[in-house]
Amino acid sequence: MAEAKRDVRNALLFECAWEVANKVGGIYTVIKTKVPVTVSEYGDRYTLIGPLSYKTAPMEVEAQEPTDPHLAATLDSMRAAGVKILYGRWLIEGAPNVLLFDTGSQYSRLDEWKGDLWNLAGIPTPPNDHETNETIVFGYIVAWFLGEYVARQLDKAVIAHFHEWQAGLAIPLCRKRHIDVTTVFTTHATLLGRYLCAGSVDFYNNLQYFDVDHEAGKRGIYHRYCVERSSAHCADVFTTVSHITAYESEHLLKRKPDGVLPNGLNVVKFQAMHEFQNLHSTAKEKINDFCRGHFYGHYDFDLDNTLYMFTAGRYEYRNKGVDMFIESLARLNFRLQKSGSKMTVVAFIIMPAATHSYTVDALKGQAVTKQLRDTVTEIQNRIGARLFDHAMRSNGEHATLPTAEDLLSAEDKVLLKRRIFALKRNALPPVTTHNMADDSSDPILNQIRRVKLFNHSNDRVKIVFHPDFLNSNNPILGMDYEEFVRGCHLGVFPSYYEPWGYTPAECTVMGIPSVTTNLSGFGCFMQDLIDRPQDEGCYIVDRRSQSAEESVNQLTDCMFSFVSKTRRQRINQRNRVERLSPLLDWKNLGIEYSKARQLALRRAYPDSFYGGEGEEDFDLGMERMTLPISVPASPRYKMSGIATPGDIGTLTEEMQALGTSDYRGYQWPSQQDEDDEGYPFPLVMKVRSRANSAVMSGASTPGGGRSKSLSEGDLRKADAALSHVTDSVESPVNGINGTNGH
Repeated sequence: MAEAKRDVRNALLFECAWEVANKVGGIYTVIKTKVPVTVSEYGDRYTLIGPLSYKTAPMEVEAQEPTDPHLAATLDSMRAAGVKILYGRWLIEGAPNVLLFDTGSQYSRLDEWKGDLWNLAGIPTPPNDHETNETIVFGYIVAWFLGEYVARQLDKAVIAHFHEWQAGLAIPLCRKRHIDVTTVFTTHATLLGRYLCAGSVDFYNNLQYFDVDHEAGKRGIYHRYCVERSSAHCADVFTTVSHITAYESEHLLKRKPDGVLPNGLNVVKFQAMHEFQNLHSTAKEKINDFCRGHFYGHYDFDLDNTLYMFTAGRYEYRNKGVDMFIESLARLNFRLQKSGSKMTVVAFIIMPAATHSYTVDALKGQAVTKQLRDTVTEIQNRIGARLFDHAMRSNGEHATLPTAEDLLSAEDKVLLKRRIFALKRNALPPVTTHNMADDSSDPILNQIRRVKLFNHSNDRVKIVFHPDFLNSNNPILGMDYEEFVRGCHLGVFPSYYEPWGYTPAECTVMGIPSVTTNLSGFGCFMQDLIDRPQDEGCYIVDRRSQSAEESVNQLTDCMFSFVSKTRRQRINQRNRVERLSPLLDWKNLGIEYSKARQLALRRAYPDSFYGGEGEEDFDLGMERMTLPISVPASPRYKMSGIATPGDIGTLTEEMQALGTSDYRGYQWPSQQDEDDEGYPFPLVMKVRSRANSAVMSGASTPGGGRSKSLSEGDLRKADAALSHVTDSVESPVNGINGTNGH
C-alpha cells in the first residue's frame, strides 16, 4: 500500500530560535517583528519553539491548552517522560502559538545525549561549556518533539525553520533519524567570522585561505563550529541574512546558501510628514536637558547649533567600528576648529559594559540643574503674582510700570545666587556616565585618552560614553532607546563585521540619517537597491576596497558634510530618509521567508509539485506564466519609494526553475492603494541588469562572481545577432502567419 501523501498546501510551520520570548540580542527583534506577517499567512498553523526562561516567560506568555489533538498527545507524552513544557500565546502583536521547553528538566540525560552526538555526527563536547550543554539538551528535546509529532500527525507537511547554531542541533538529528519534516536553517552570523573579526585579521580578503578547523580549535570553539556546520549541511534549505554573510558562509561553513532573507521591521507610516518631525523635536529637547546637566560649569555652547550623533550596539570594539568612530570624531573636531565653525557635535556611545555605579559627577550635574530649574520656576511664579497684584492695584488710573526691585525681592536674589554658585566646576565634564569596572584597560576609554577628546571648552566635538542600556527610569538619561534615536541627528555605525545591522535600519525607519559600511548587510542591501544612497541620507563608507586610513577620512568627510548642512537641509534629508522605510517593511521582505519555505517543500516533496508517475502536475493554486525563450527578462524600473516583493527577490530561482509568481499563493498586503506623497525628488531605484539576473551568494561582495558574467553591451550584441538570424530563417513562416517575428 502506497504511503499517504502529506498536504503541502496547508503545511504546518514550527519556527525555532533561542530568543523566542527570551530577549538576548538581535534575533529576538527579527522573530518578534516578523510574527504579524507570518501569522497572517499561516494563522494557527504557526508555532514558535524556544527555551523556557523563568525570568521572562511568565510575563510574556499566556498559558493555554493546545487545540490540535496530535500536539496535545505529543506534549502529554513528553510531560510523562519528565519534560517541563509551557504552551500558550506569546503576548505580542500577532499573538502566535508558542512552545517553550525547560532544558533544566532534562539535564539528567546530558551525558547520554553527548555520547549519542559523538557516535551520530562525530561532534565532540567539552564538559564545562554551559552554552553548548544548553544547546545539546534543547536540540535533543526539539528533535524528540518533532519526531513524536509527525509520527502522530500524518496529513500535513511540516516545515521546521531554525535560527542560529543554538537552535540548529535538531537539524542533523532529524536528518539522521529520518523524521518526516522539511528543514530551513538561517544563520545570522557565523561563529568563526565573529571571532576572527574581533582579532586584527584582514578577514574579507583572506576568507578563502583560512584553515577553518584549525582556527576554530585555536579559539576553543571547534565543538560549536561543528554544530553550526552540521546544521547548515543537513538542512534542506540554507539561508543567511545578507549577501556579505552568504559569501562568508560559503567559505567558513563550506556550503553555498540557497538564498538571502533580509531582516525587516514593522513600519508605522504617519499620516502627515510633519508628525515624525514633531517627535524628533520633542525627543531632542529631552537630550538638550541632559546636556545642560552633564556639561554644567562648561555649558558655553549654543544648543540650537548643536548636533547629536550616536553609535550603539554590543560592546565589540573593533567589529562595531567604535575605533574608527572615535578616530573620525577627533579629526572632525580638528576640522571644525580649523574652519571656525560655530557648530558643536555631542557624540554618544551607547554600549553596555561592566560598571559599578553612576559617577557622582554625572548625578550631581542633573541634580544641580534640577535645583536651578525648580528655583527659577518658583521665582518666576512669585514675579508673576507680584506683577499681577501691582497691575490690579493701579485701578486703571495710572500706568506706572513696576521696577525690577519691585518684582525681584532680596530673598529671591539670594536664592538665585546660591543656585548659580552651585554651578561652579573645576573639573571638565566627564566622558562617561558610569564608574567602569575596568577603567584602565577599557579600549573605548583608552582611545578617548589617546585622541585627547576630554570635553574641553574649545573642543567642538564632545563625547558621552553611556555603558548601559537606555530606559526611561534612568536617573541621568531617562529615555527609551527608540525615543533617544528619534532625538538624535545622525547614527554612525562604521562596522567591520555586521551580518545585517538593525541599528541603521531602525534609524532609517524613524527618519534619522545614518552612516554604515559596505561590510554590513544593511549597507550592501541599500547600495544594491538605491542609486546614490547618500542623497537619501544613507551614507555608506567603503571599508572593503580601501585602507583603514582612507576609510577614516571618508567617514570624517561624511560627518563634516552633515554638520555643514543648514537646518532646512537636515529637515529635508530626514523626510527623504523616512520614505525609504517601506524597503525595510516585513510586508515586503516577508515574502523572502515564504520563498525559502516553499523551496524546502519542493525539495522534500517534489512529487506534490511536479507530479510523480501517473499523476498530474500540482500547482498550489499559483498562477504560472511561461514566456518564449527569446523574450528578455524585464528590467527593474524606477519606482516612487517602494520596491515590490519580486524586485527584492534573492532566492536562487534559476537553479530551481522557479519564478517569483510561484510563491504568490498567499496574497501579500498591497501598498498600491496608498496615496502618493507627491515628494518632489523621485527615489531612483537601481535597474537590475539582465547580465546579473541570476543571483549569486557572492553578488556585491568581495570575490563575488560578477567578473564572470556578461556585460550589458555583450547581451545587446547577442540580441542583435539573434534578431538577424531569426529574420533570415523564419521570414517564410512569418509571411504565412502574418506576424512580425520580433
